[in-house]
Amino acid sequence: MTNEQTVFIVEDDAAVRDSLGVLLGLKGYRTHAFTTAEDFLRVYQPQWGGCLLLDIRMPGMSGLDLQATLHGRGITLPVIMMTAHGDVPTVRTALKSGALDFLEKPVDPEALLTTIRTALNLDAAHRRAAQEAHAVEARFAKLTAREREVMDLIVSGCHNSEIAKRLNISPRTVEVHRARVMEKFEIGSVVDLVRIAHNKS
Repeated sequence: MTNEQTVFIVEDDAAVRDSLGVLLGLKGYRTHAFTTAEDFLRVYQPQWGGCLLLDIRMPGMSGLDLQATLHGRGITLPVIMMTAHGDVPTVRTALKSGALDFLEKPVDPEALLTTIRTALNLDAAHRRAAQEAHAVEARFAKLTAREREVMDLIVSGCHNSEIAKRLNISPRTVEVHRARVMEKFEIGSVVDLVRIAHNKS
């Protein structure tokens, strides 16, 4: 399996599973179907992008159980719940647990396709944000202890002369550290530096 976005179908009813796979395949979506939640958990890798189209009532682990397990593992794969037994408490539990949507069987094709598009866009946005956060963490790791001190004081609003006094170094040395911080973060303004620091905190 590649990192290409995939609609993972977890559904114990073979007829429903096959019809969903055909519908989504005809619309150009990559799919991977499973009969049980346990089968899905055995093979799923967190780096696989996409969304999960999940039957809520299955033998063994239920859809809600699988959703809770994924949440406990920190997996943010968007979940779309399906059931032929929709009721208010079940819907509430699924949505409060983070399900993107809740579709009743027989699933309306247009509603399904709309929700799939939303789920895949959400997954892509989550993964982009995670990559950006990882890149920022890597840049923070490149800072020396002194550069981190200078950065913290810049972000708090201190001018070079004040930073020099606080750290007992020359203003010129502050300028050198400041330039290195900007270079390591690949940015050109204090505003960008403040934004990065704020997003990390």
